[in-house]
Amino acid sequence: MPARRREAHFGDRVVWCLERPAASFHAMLAATVAARPEGEALVCEGLRLSWRELDARVARVAGGLAARGVGRGDRVALFLTNRAEFVVALFAAQRLGAIAVPIGAREQGEGLAWILAHCGARAIVVDAALAPRLPPPAELPALTLRVVCADAPTLDATGLGAVAWSELDDAAPLTEAAAVDEEDTAVILYTSGTTGRPKGAMLTHLNIAHSVAHFVSCMRLGAQDRSLLAVPASHVTGLIANVATITAAGGTLVMMPAFKAADFLALAARERITHTLMVPAMYNLALLQPDLARHDLSAWRVGGYGGAPMPVATIGALAQRLPGLSLHNAYGATETTSPTTMMPAGLAHACADTVGVALPCAEVMVVDDAGRELPPGEVGEIWIAGPMVVRGYWDNPQATAREFTAGWWHSGDLGSVDADGYVRVFDRKKDMVNRGGYKVYSVEVENLIAALPGVIEAAVMGRPCPVLGERVHAVVHTLDASVDAQAVRAFCAARLADYKVPDTVSISVEPLPRNANGKLLKRVMRDALGPLTAPP
Repeated sequence: MPARRREAHFGDRVVWCLERPAASFHAMLAATVAARPEGEALVCEGLRLSWRELDARVARVAGGLAARGVGRGDRVALFLTNRAEFVVALFAAQRLGAIAVPIGAREQGEGLAWILAHCGARAIVVDAALAPRLPPPAELPALTLRVVCADAPTLDATGLGAVAWSELDDAAPLTEAAAVDEEDTAVILYTSGTTGRPKGAMLTHLNIAHSVAHFVSCMRLGAQDRSLLAVPASHVTGLIANVATITAAGGTLVMMPAFKAADFLALAARERITHTLMVPAMYNLALLQPDLARHDLSAWRVGGYGGAPMPVATIGALAQRLPGLSLHNAYGATETTSPTTMMPAGLAHACADTVGVALPCAEVMVVDDAGRELPPGEVGEIWIAGPMVVRGYWDNPQATAREFTAGWWHSGDLGSVDADGYVRVFDRKKDMVNRGGYKVYSVEVENLIAALPGVIEAAVMGRPCPVLGERVHAVVHTLDASVDAQAVRAFCAARLADYKVPDTVSISVEPLPRNANGKLLKRVMRDALGPLTAPP
């Protein structure tokens, strides 16, 4: 890692910072273009672009946006699936000093309209297939530019007064990047909004520079690396861990339009992928593919994961099937610009019950309900500080005041830090099950159920009970007919304390519900169950 020092930022914060050569998100692109102009930058289906070619497209689209009135500080929404236009539009906005607002392709009309109005978007770049979800122009007068990635006949059918992407791509190039301060907002990412309206986390150039430096250094990434983007580019993981990180490293970004395990394996082998980040369920789906052994994945050396614990059984299976793959748990959130902790290389199995240690510039503190730091090993809420922690929420001072204390972000996760600095995350505060006074951390039960052969993923939650207050319920996603409620309960009963064993189990052959950012929607699953009318 580069040398670090303490610096004052965002008013009242004093945080550890790295000596950073890139003054902005766009400067990362510029540095790589200068260093490796003919290196392969982007692969997306049939398209291949060098860094020079990518930069030329960015310049033209930036010029097209500027000609239509988009400038410094304007919000440019990106309502796109994983496609090359996402990367081009993202960096075009950065060249203008504008603020990119990626929006997940799962977002529907009402939520989309609210986000666009809340951030005051001036422009939006949208997939043709997603364009029908856009609100009519009269409902969003501030949204003066709508760019649709479609040909003219499809464009005419939208009735939105939009322009085609090709018109921007043919514009006179803008080669000069706008001057920005490292504390300026570069990206707004709207958080999951599992309850209430989502909050727009303001990712600054400073935040992004530090998260990228952590990934590059701790995963030892360089120009030889080829990163497979299999999660949505609009999510903090895809945006920072894949797009931004491989840009700074000078490697190659390979984009999948949508994750399918069979396609992932074929693409990873064909493109000699070395790096990716996914959720554990995606690794499980890959392991279930019958032709896994026929794919040459020997180049794949770094496998990051987050969003959920990786079951020990999955870690063991990956070690057996892909011995050259080094697994790294990367725990973080939108508000921490992705990583806060990372599992050191080679310790994924030995320390599987942890999410690793704090990254060089990150600080992790566990506090009680009164905000007092707890001793090592004790369980409380995890608070996080560092230069990668966002400055707050866009146009939401109440939420910023509630969830940040002197630069420490209140994660809402229950966990502990041991004497060696290893961080354990047990549950969301609101998801911990209180079964007759006994605390049940859902992560522990989910991790165990995931070790049952045939299980793809599981979600554990409290189910209201008139006797005990709550009982433990598990929703299990499996395609294996032998995995039923009885098998799940028996598997858990042999390995857990009796009060932790799921009282009831639902089996689902469909993937578990997730929000627009890919997080499991336990509230939806819980509401679908309803309370127990009598003990099981």
